[in-house]
Amino acid sequence: MPIALTRRGFLGFSAGAALVLGGCGGADGAGDGAGGEPKRGGRLRALFTGGGTKETLDPHAQNLFIDQARHKAIFDKLTELGDDLAPVPRLAERWESNADATLWRFTLRQAKFHDGQPLTGEDVLFSLTRILDPAAGDRLARQSLSAIDLGRSRVVDPRTVEIAVTTPSAELPALLATTGAAIVRAGYADPAKPVGTGPFRFVSFDPGRSLVAQRFDEHWEGAPHLDELHILSADADARANALQGGQAEYAHEMSPTFARTAEAGRTVKIVAAPGSTTQAFVLKTDRPPFDNPDVALAFKLLADRPRLVEVVLGGRGVPGNDLFGKGYRYYHDALPQRPRDVAEARSLLTKAGVLNQTIQFFTSTVSAGFVDAATLFAEQAGEAGIRVEVVTGAAETYFKDQLTTGVLGSHRAGAAPIPDYINSRLLSTSPFNATAWKRPEFDAAFATAQSTVDEAERTRLYHDLQRDLHDRGGLLAWGHPDWINAVAANVHGVQAVPPNTVNWARFDKVWLG
Repeated sequence: MPIALTRRGFLGFSAGAALVLGGCGGADGAGDGAGGEPKRGGRLRALFTGGGTKETLDPHAQNLFIDQARHKAIFDKLTELGDDLAPVPRLAERWESNADATLWRFTLRQAKFHDGQPLTGEDVLFSLTRILDPAAGDRLARQSLSAIDLGRSRVVDPRTVEIAVTTPSAELPALLATTGAAIVRAGYADPAKPVGTGPFRFVSFDPGRSLVAQRFDEHWEGAPHLDELHILSADADARANALQGGQAEYAHEMSPTFARTAEAGRTVKIVAAPGSTTQAFVLKTDRPPFDNPDVALAFKLLADRPRLVEVVLGGRGVPGNDLFGKGYRYYHDALPQRPRDVAEARSLLTKAGVLNQTIQFFTSTVSAGFVDAATLFAEQAGEAGIRVEVVTGAAETYFKDQLTTGVLGSHRAGAAPIPDYINSRLLSTSPFNATAWKRPEFDAAFATAQSTVDEAERTRLYHDLQRDLHDRGGLLAWGHPDWINAVAANVHGVQAVPPNTVNWARFDKVWLG
């Protein structure tokens, strides 16, 4: 997208008239172009992996896909991520920055909250203040947006807000699309009574079971086609059975095995985004044995990545190279693919004095393939004389438990800008640093990259960071799976896109045929 220096000294960005966000034209959910013209009416029941009582309606405290889907129905963000992981306009109609990217100006759309009140800059600053409040408990976007200087940010007029940052941030529009960065009404205090600007208005919520929401006719992008949306908690087997039995119309994050079975029938359509996510093992680099980089490298050399992709993913994916974000902006695709080398791994383990030790692998059924991948890797590690004991933790709390439990675990990541992933998971202060990668020099290099306005130089700096992670980090990224969702045959408008992007879990553009 071209930028130009304006008379006010800001670098301008605006959404061109030809930019379409989440439209229903083009590819239907199954890629067959069927469905005809969108039809209004009906109820959609969408099934996601549940989180029990941990599920929340607080859009700034979400940590599960089911939470994100519910919040996306009720709230909007200033920006979202497009399919290419570049930021696209949502409540922010356009944005511009000064020359060194220390001050950003956002022009807001004419949007309404569900109670009829107009969106204003005051709502934006209130939302950012709530997200960044250190006394407010878990706020997932706090780390990503930590450079925002609230004291210097201001409302210019009801539809214009300036956001200042403490250091130059060329990535701010993308960071505002991060998970947990929804815009709420000024004064919002009760998550049990959510009032947003999203396409559906709240009706009821039962944690661990269901959200019911109804069409908001005055949504700024047009009313949804559906009358009513139910977002329901269900494990993988229940999702499969309900979809095939006609008790639901959408099932999120399905297994390759289910996809093969469903494709043989006529009642279900598969919606798959190829190679769009990351499956990995995390090695805690702050404790034995993975505080020794040779041991971490040995485990990376033990992984038979093509075999893991074939067995665990059913061939629906591509091998990984120990980095997040293959195919995304800034990805360092010039690094050589790490091969499997059992002899070299055994040599490194012998040198480190850890051969024949037992390593506990902490995993869970929270995500399809986690236990299968851990079990298969245990067999692969055994070829070098390492005994891996697979232990299964509670699905409801796995990702939180993993931060403090064990030395080796399962990991997945949806779509996110590579800088956002580093910011939330790989800095000393990152809240989801499952590899315990804490290197002050890495933190400083990342800060330099984020503050570099020149894109070519910023890309080079991000590549240097990824080379360091590839060589010494604790992420064993073994594969990039297709992102598999499924819909009933009469559902149209579901797009095959990576998770966490603007058209993922986009139920306002879905209709029933």
